[in-house]
Amino acid sequence: MILSTPNSPDVNPVDYKIWSFIQEKVYKGRINNVDELRSRILTAWDELDQRVLDTAVGQWRTRLVHALKRRVHTLNTN
Repeated sequence: MILSTPNSPDVNPVDYKIWSFIQEKVYKGRINNVDELRSRILTAWDELDQRVLDTAVGQWRTRLVHALKRRVHTLNTN
């Protein structure tokens, strides 16, 4: 078993809850150009509650520890 890929939710610090929040804010309506897209992304990030980020980081740490334990277990049994 190989440690999860970089895009795996197990090792990716950008929790899907965070991405969902940003997507909802960014794509609330038609985007006319790249500047508007950039502006919406930055605004959504600025509006993100710090508690949501803290929770996501805490959950990520837990997932990462479990992924590493699975990797070590796999290495020890081969």
